[in-house]
Amino acid sequence: MPRLRPIVVLAAVCVLTAAIVATPAISQTPKSGGVLTVMQREDLPQGFAILETSTISSVWPSMPCFSNLVIFDPLKKQESVDTVIGELAEKWSWQDTYRNLVFFLRKGVKWHDGQPFTSKDVKYTFDMLRETPDAAGKLRINPRKDWYANVEAVEAAEPHTVVFRLKKPQPSLLLMLASGYSPIYAAHVPAATYRTTCVGTGPFKVKEWKKAEYVEFVKNPDYFIKGRPYLDGLKYIPIPERGTKFAALQAGRLDVAFPGDATKTIAEQVTKAEPRIKATITGQNVNDNLLLNVTKPPFNNVKLRQAFSLAIDRRGVVQSVHQGGAAVGASMAPKPFGVWGMLDKDLASLPGYGKAADEKAKAKKLLAEAGHGPSNPLKVELATRAIPQYLDFASFVINELKQVGVEATLKQIETAQWHPLATRKEFQAGPNLTGIGIDDPDANYFENWACGSPRNYGGYCNEQIMKMIEAQSQELDAKKRLAMVIEIQKKLEADAGRPTIAWRQDYYLQWQHVKNLIPHQSIYNWGRMQEVWLDK
Repeated sequence: MPRLRPIVVLAAVCVLTAAIVATPAISQTPKSGGVLTVMQREDLPQGFAILETSTISSVWPSMPCFSNLVIFDPLKKQESVDTVIGELAEKWSWQDTYRNLVFFLRKGVKWHDGQPFTSKDVKYTFDMLRETPDAAGKLRINPRKDWYANVEAVEAAEPHTVVFRLKKPQPSLLLMLASGYSPIYAAHVPAATYRTTCVGTGPFKVKEWKKAEYVEFVKNPDYFIKGRPYLDGLKYIPIPERGTKFAALQAGRLDVAFPGDATKTIAEQVTKAEPRIKATITGQNVNDNLLLNVTKPPFNNVKLRQAFSLAIDRRGVVQSVHQGGAAVGASMAPKPFGVWGMLDKDLASLPGYGKAADEKAKAKKLLAEAGHGPSNPLKVELATRAIPQYLDFASFVINELKQVGVEATLKQIETAQWHPLATRKEFQAGPNLTGIGIDDPDANYFENWACGSPRNYGGYCNEQIMKMIEAQSQELDAKKRLAMVIEIQKKLEADAGRPTIAWRQDYYLQWQHVKNLIPHQSIYNWGRMQEVWLDK
């Protein structure tokens, strides 16, 4: 595709989207000052290196340091293309039927070390993510490389203009750029530096990270949005033990919870004991699933994968593990928190979604056909992260498998080792949680299901489904795209490459004096904190 000269780029713009900074729709005038104390479920596994992480444990406490080109409006809980606003980009324009995306950048933006921000930083970031031969930086782990597989080139046309040239139309690229998973790194700072500290352009600057004790931020006086942030600082306090962290919140030692940590039961108990704490029910865009390593026995056998999928009572997970605070769904989040999920009546026809007793009977039959029964039980080691959310689900899975004659043992892995282990496929199977940066099929399928993707932990690869994934990505008609995505979900569940079990809801807890911290239906995209203020 021929290159456009910068002057042509400017002249060719047909539709510009302005980067209007969100104005709080509130009756009170925001107050400046104060430090927000924030719950953190564990120490930062990858430090501030969001581009190298696959967990909210790093994204949540790192987002205040960074900026994106664009971001989802922090004051609107439902994310969509209509809620995308600008950060480092003032305006943007789609051209050539979603094949070229042009960004016009803010001027006068500084990195926290005083260096100027330019288009060079954007190109550096996305060349590094795409792992181009001439990339100036390199990531140790690159979990979202496949988000940008369709980007043919990133051109820094001039200091404040960037062009993303795509191989094929892909409207969802803008949404992926708006995720908290998509910050811009500084070209003059080695990528490895972000594992221990953060040089960003965001509303807050790192003051100190005292490992296992706290991460402390201070207000960035040079932040490019006038009057923001309202807070003087932030303090994230890691408390791994579930009872201790919510006792600290209830006692007022913390102002807000960690996204996705409160179960329905915990939220009911805390708000009953302390009415000044409010709970907001929303989605997480996180699903419980079963990782199966299909690259080696026994799960290169589709019958055994199907047996494991059939054995797990999905509605039982919702009631037992989540106390009703979750929803059954296939590989895309179900309504009302997702727009691409299948309806209940359609799910009922999929393997694993019928009556539990009937599905378990089918599982036993498939195990028997593979040579396993009471005299020769299938023995499997399940690996999972050593944090409560994973262990709750893992305990349920072990019990379900026992009912169909599978002997499963559990191996707990610390978070810092979990993602490298999974990436290297050093496991048989694993009860797992997968968070999707945005509610869009491209973000999910290219990251978690694409052949060869770093986050396709089980190694599942189906060329027919890959063609379907690529086709839906290019479809500009929303209704046609939804129908294509439904068909993909059906095929994935039938093949049991990575059985989806349930979609988690969040019962987000915060003291009522915390204002403008609005939980979104995806836990990854609302941690910037630039609009938050304290009414006390």
